[in-house]
Amino acid sequence: MSSNEKGQNQQENRIMLINNVLAIGFVGGLLASFAGIIAHYFNFMEFSPKFILTSWSNMTWIDRWLGTVMTMLVFGILSVGIALIYYGLFRKMKSILSGVFFGAVCWALLIFVLKPMFSDLPSFSEMSSKSIITSICIFILYGLFVGYSISYDHQEYIRHNNNNKGAENQSRS
Repeated sequence: MSSNEKGQNQQENRIMLINNVLAIGFVGGLLASFAGIIAHYFNFMEFSPKFILTSWSNMTWIDRWLGTVMTMLVFGILSVGIALIYYGLFRKMKSILSGVFFGAVCWALLIFVLKPMFSDLPSFSEMSSKSIITSICIFILYGLFVGYSISYDHQEYIRHNNNNKGAENQSRS
């Protein structure tokens, strides 16, 4: 394999890895917001993930199925950015604890730092214990999904590159 082909192959693998990170982030956001909507429906949380829309608008469509779909799409899109942050900072972590920690940090950032942006999100002191536990569990599962998936993809990328280097070295001998 020529040097140019090897470089092009590595570039294609890198692009595929980034595309996987984007997909993982989007799917993670969809799943987490859906879990939050289900948890709210069954009264495990007093607030709905729709707070992301209702804090900015009071249109009636938000309370219907379109609001649910739009909420999930917004969380999916925001989650792409969060997944890129995880990829940039923690992609080399091999422990599932890094994903759990990342999810807990995302929850704390939302509740304590970003709360002023969302008027319909209750403050920590206004939340019941079941809302706190449910929401932090959803965020931990989200962080676990995103973290483990991205780290696994990164490890596979490295393993694939190492296998290619080993095959190249054997062909030279």
